[in-house]
Amino acid sequence: MAPDHYFSAQPSAPGKRRLLQVELAGAVRHLVTSGGIFSPDGVDKGTAVLLAEAPAPAAAGNLLDIGCGWGPIALTLALRSPDATVYAVDVNERSLELTRDNAEALQLRNVRASLPEAVDPAVTFSTIWSNPPIRIGKEELHQLLLMWLPRLAPGGAAYLVVQKNLGSDSLQKWLEATLAERYPAEEFRVSRYSTAKTFRVISVARP
Repeated sequence: MAPDHYFSAQPSAPGKRRLLQVELAGAVRHLVTSGGIFSPDGVDKGTAVLLAEAPAPAAAGNLLDIGCGWGPIALTLALRSPDATVYAVDVNERSLELTRDNAEALQLRNVRASLPEAVDPAVTFSTIWSNPPIRIGKEELHQLLLMWLPRLAPGGAAYLVVQKNLGSDSLQKWLEATLAERYPAEEFRVSRYSTAKTFRVISVARP
């Protein structure tokens, strides 16, 4: 699938919906998916690593999924932290519709799926999980991460899964240097949280 199919607001690929059966938060879930989004056939390998490796999300407060697709990360956050509010952001409007409908199918009232600019700039996040869209390009990826990571609440943490051969180690170094330079008073702590298969999980913590 060409990257612009799922990085575009209105993907050109056909949007015919189909049923999707996947395991999320320890149980089989019956959801819907569609063409023109990221990983329409199920939970991709990187997301699966993140869901398996990341520590438990904050039980309350605001949680964030950057680049939600059909919703596997956001739905898992909402299932595991029912008292939290989960923000699911994506530029792909088809992805947002699917995430909303899948949240409704699971009777999750704590998921807010929207375009990034629709999120109140004053909102901060106790937990951020993301399988970031590496293939949008380095500059665009950096801008995306700098839009959200500085909005970690005090004591909050972000977990990003990145494939090793797609630059996980260089991204970690860039995050460490850039956050330290731009936000020295915040003392963000960037580290490799875990390695699984061909993926790294990068942690960004705000003390």
